[in-house]
Amino acid sequence: MKIAFLGTGRMGSELARHLLANHELTVWNRHPERAQPLVEEGARLAATPAEAVADAEVVITSLFGPDDIREVVIEPHLIPAGITWIDTTTVSPDVAREFAAAVDSYVHAPVIGSLGPARAGQLGVYVGTPDDERRELAMSLAEAWADEHKLIGVKSAATAATGKLLANLALAVTAEGLLEALDLGESQGLDAEVILQMLDITGLAFMKNMKGPFITGDRNTDPGDFTVDALCKDARLMEETSAKPLPAVAAAISRFEEQQHMGHGNQDFSSIFVFRNKG
Repeated sequence: MKIAFLGTGRMGSELARHLLANHELTVWNRHPERAQPLVEEGARLAATPAEAVADAEVVITSLFGPDDIREVVIEPHLIPAGITWIDTTTVSPDVAREFAAAVDSYVHAPVIGSLGPARAGQLGVYVGTPDDERRELAMSLAEAWADEHKLIGVKSAATAATGKLLANLALAVTAEGLLEALDLGESQGLDAEVILQMLDITGLAFMKNMKGPFITGDRNTDPGDFTVDALCKDARLMEETSAKPLPAVAAAISRFEEQQHMGHGNQDFSSIFVFRNKG
């Protein structure tokens, strides 16, 4: 298929790369140099979003947030009539409803996971639209990104958006839990390596295994897999979306904001562990 892919940041580049083997890809980014690796692998670079979608059979977006989508897609009426638009950008359920109302071919397909699973084609993906044919098309393309057991079709864009927030809520509050475990253990004289080992048989093992290499110094937070800025943005969307207070999410947000004030916003969110005693 002829696919226009808009947004080639860290995650967008990995998603686009998986499509290059079987599809004709035209890419666009505000900063063209960030799309250059994909061009070297066979994609065509467009100078503008309008040029990118001109002869596309499918449009895929992977932008930072809803304001970017409004500016690039909604306000200029970018999507050609009848062309399926698959949006992987993290947005709230209300915003997903807004986009679905604005463009009747809208399919929301947020991805679950960080850069490692993205490179391996083992992400989770929620694919949401009431249109069965467009959902089937989007899921067939998303197979290149997803673990076969984590590709889930749902009946609305808003439901897909909710699923993404639920997934990242688990990430944010588990990160807060690991940070508090480190604080608790260190208050009793244990070093980080011992605490991490003791967490192997607990519910925090997933986060410990994912972020342990950052905590022990085997990986650097820059570059990382999932930035402080990105997870903080998503956590604020959770608060805006929920009808009830989310105190664990609020605690996580305060940790992310501390890292942003320290200048670590564009680094991996494991910064909350690595720099926990340097605030």
